[in-house]
Amino acid sequence: QGSVDCPNLEFEYGDADGHGAELAELYSYTEEPELSHNRRCFEEDFHTQVPDRRWLELDRAQQKAYIMRLLDGLEVVNRDKRLRVARAILYLAQGVFGDCDNEGDVLHWSRHNSFLLYQLGTFSAFLELLNMEIENSQACSSALRKPAISLADSTELRYPLGLRGVWDNLWGQWPHTCLPCCPCRVLLSVMYLLVENIRVEQETDPPEWKTCRETFRMELSFPVHTEEPFALLLFTMVTKFCSGHAPHFPMKKVLLLLWKVLLFTLGGFEALQAMKVRRREELGLPPLPEDSIQVVRGMRAASPPTYAIELVEQQQQQPPQQPPKRGHRSRRPLMKQDSLDIYNERDPFKNDEGGVDEEENDDVDSGLEGELDLMERDAIIPAMPAQRPPIERVSFPKGLPWAPKVRQKDIEHFLEASRNKFIGFTLGQDTETLIGLPRPIHESVKTLKQHKYVSISDVQIKNEEELEKCPMSLGEEEVQETPCEVLYRAMLYNLPQYMIALLKILLAAAPTSKAKTDSINILADVLPEEMPITVLQSMKLGIDVNRHKEIIVKSISALLLLLLKHFKLNHIYQFEYVSQHLVFANCIPLILKFFNQNIMSYITAKNSISVLDYPHCTVCDLPELTAESLEAGDNNQFCWRNLFSCINLLRILNKLTKWKHSRTMMLVVFKSAPILKRALKVKQAMMQLYVLKLLKIQTKYLGRQWRKSNMKTMSAIYQKVRHRMNDDWAYGNDIDARPWDFQAEECTLRANIEAFNSRRYDKPQDSEFAPVDNCLQSVLGQRLELPEDFHYSYELWLEREVFSQPIRWEELLHCQ
Repeated sequence: QGSVDCPNLEFEYGDADGHGAELAELYSYTEEPELSHNRRCFEEDFHTQVPDRRWLELDRAQQKAYIMRLLDGLEVVNRDKRLRVARAILYLAQGVFGDCDNEGDVLHWSRHNSFLLYQLGTFSAFLELLNMEIENSQACSSALRKPAISLADSTELRYPLGLRGVWDNLWGQWPHTCLPCCPCRVLLSVMYLLVENIRVEQETDPPEWKTCRETFRMELSFPVHTEEPFALLLFTMVTKFCSGHAPHFPMKKVLLLLWKVLLFTLGGFEALQAMKVRRREELGLPPLPEDSIQVVRGMRAASPPTYAIELVEQQQQQPPQQPPKRGHRSRRPLMKQDSLDIYNERDPFKNDEGGVDEEENDDVDSGLEGELDLMERDAIIPAMPAQRPPIERVSFPKGLPWAPKVRQKDIEHFLEASRNKFIGFTLGQDTETLIGLPRPIHESVKTLKQHKYVSISDVQIKNEEELEKCPMSLGEEEVQETPCEVLYRAMLYNLPQYMIALLKILLAAAPTSKAKTDSINILADVLPEEMPITVLQSMKLGIDVNRHKEIIVKSISALLLLLLKHFKLNHIYQFEYVSQHLVFANCIPLILKFFNQNIMSYITAKNSISVLDYPHCTVCDLPELTAESLEAGDNNQFCWRNLFSCINLLRILNKLTKWKHSRTMMLVVFKSAPILKRALKVKQAMMQLYVLKLLKIQTKYLGRQWRKSNMKTMSAIYQKVRHRMNDDWAYGNDIDARPWDFQAEECTLRANIEAFNSRRYDKPQDSEFAPVDNCLQSVLGQRLELPEDFHYSYELWLEREVFSQPIRWEELLHCQ
C-alpha cells in the first residue's frame, strides 16, 4: 500500500486493549473444544451437589459454599480428579457461559465469579498447584517438542499453494509430537482471568471489590508466605522453557500473565506519570513542563515521505487528457523529482558490493529518495488542482508541541566553548561566573538556564556519587519498599538470564525469523494433536499460529517497556542494569530485524477469526466457515495488538539508545535509517514520533548527502520532536561524538551499576568499614559455631594449622 494512499489510523494507545479483547487473546482457536470440556466438568459436579438449580439462581452464600467444596477437591491425591476440579473452577472464571444469553452477561459473570473466587482463596490454592506442576519432573521428562513452524510455513497454511510440502515435512513426526493437555494451561488460565478481571476498574464496582483489588495488588507485590514475588515465579518458568528443561510450558499464557501481573502491581502509564509528578515534588524539583501522554494524544500524523516511484505510479493512474504543450508546468513535478535524483548518490547504508540485501532491494527508495510529496507540490504548481488526487490537509497547531529542555551538561559545554574562544581558559563546572564574556553570551546563558530541566535521574546519580565518596558520614541509605524495589531485588541475580530468555522468545515469534533446528519451539500449546486434513483446517491453523506469535510479541514488548519505565523512575541504575543486559543480548539488532519487513502489512494483518473469539464463540451459533470468509478477515482498519507492539518496540529502542553514543552508533552500523524511514509510512502520530526520535539521534552521523535527500523527514523532526537548545543534531560537529570514547562510556556505566548493586544489595559489608573488637578477652570468649563433624578432624586441623606452622616471634617486635 503506497504511502500516499495510507489513511490516518484512529488508534488510541493505552496500557492494554479492551477487556473483552484481552480475555479473548488468552485462548488459541485450537482450544475451542476445551471450553465445552470445562463446562461438562462443572455441570457434572454441580448437578450432583445442587440439583435442579442454575449457578445464576444461587445466592451469594450458596455460591460461596459450592466454591469451598470445589477448593476441597483440589486437595485430593489423584491428579486427574484435581484437574477436573480445576476445569470446573476455570468454567466459573470464564463466566458460566452455558447459562448466559449474550457476551455482556458472560463478561459480567466472569468478573463477579473472579472476585468471589479470589475472596475464598482460590489464587493461593492455584499457586500451590502451579508450583507442584513446575517441579513435576515426570511431566518435564515426558514432554516432547512439537515441530517448529516458521512464519513462511504458517503463511502457506493460510494460502495453501505449497500446503502439501509443509505437511509432508511434518507428517513423519506429527504423531510422535502430540502433547497431552498440560495442567499448567488450566491453572494459568484461571490465574490470568482472576488477575485481569480484578485489575480492570469499572465505575459500577462496589466498595467491596475496590478493597479486594487493593488487597490482591498488595499480595502480588509484597508476598507474605513466600520470599519472592509471583512475577519472579513466572520469570523462572520463562527461563526453564528457554533452557529446554520444560518445553511443555504454555508460553503464551505465561507471558500474558506475567505482563498483566506487572501491569497490576507496578501500575500503568498514567499511574507512572502520577508517580513521577509525586516523586519530583518530594525531591523539590519544579513540575513537569507538560503531560507527555496528553501531548502525544493531541498530535496529528504527518504525511510520510513520498518516494519517486509513487509519483510515477500516480501519473500513470491519471485519466488520459489532452497532451499539454511543450514546457507546460504539468511536467514540473517529475522534472523537479528528476533534478533531485541527480544529487541522490547511493544510499550510505548500502553495501559497496554489487549485490544488495534482499529487503533493501525490494524497497524503491534505495535508489530514489526524493522527498517531494503532494503537499509540497501545492506550492510549486498551484494552477493544476484537477490533476491532483484529493489529499487530506494537516493543520498543525501554532507553536511546537513540546517545551524545550536544557541539561546542566549542555550549559557547561556551552560555557566551556565560549570561555575557550573569548578568554582562553575554562572554569570547569562553574556556570555562574560570566566575567570576560560578551553580552550575547550572557543572554544565551540566561535563556539556557530558563529552560534548564533537572530530571529525577540526575538527582539519583548525584546522590549515588555522594554515597560512594562518603559512605561513613552519610550512613545507610533509606530505601523505600515499593513493589518495583521488591521486584528488582528479587530479579537482580538472575536478571541477565531473564532478559536473554525473553529476547529468545521474541526472536522466535518475530515474523522475519526463519525456523531453525536449534530455535525454541513456541507453538507447542497451539498445534493440535491431529494433523489438519482439509484446506479450511489448514488455513484456520495458519491464522491461529500467526495470531499466537503476534500475541507473544505484544506481551513481551509491553512487559519490557513496563520494566524499563518503572525501574528508571525507581532508580536510574536499575534501569541502566536492565538496559545494558538487553543491549548485550542483541536487543537493538533484534528490534531492527523486526521492523525490516513490510510494516504496513504487519499492522493491517487480519490474523483473527472474530466468530471464534471468546466470549462470542460461547454464546453464539457459529456460522459455517469457508476459505473465502477466512481470507477476507474482519473489517478493522488495522490490528490493534500489532500497532501496539510496534510502538512498544520503538519506545524500548529509544530508551536503550537515548544519550548513549555507543548505542546510537549501533543504529548507524546496522543501517537502521532506511528501515526506520519505511516505518514512517504508518500514519499514526505516536509511532511516527518515536521513529523520528530514533532518526534524530543518528542524523549527525549519516552525512550531508542523506540530510539533503531527506529534507521532509528533517522537517518532521523539527515539528514533532522536542527541541534541545544548542543541540546541533542536524550537523556533524557534536563534541560528544568521539568514537574512541564509546567503549569507555559503556565500561564506566557498568562500573557505576556494579558499585550501586554492591552497595545497596550485597548485605555483607566490606571488612574495611566493619567495627573491630580490640579486647583480647572478649575475642577469645566468643563462642564460634563449628560444623558438626569438626571434632572428627580436630586433631588433623591442629596438626596442619598450628603445630606444623613455624612461629616467627621476632615479627611481633616489628609489628606496628
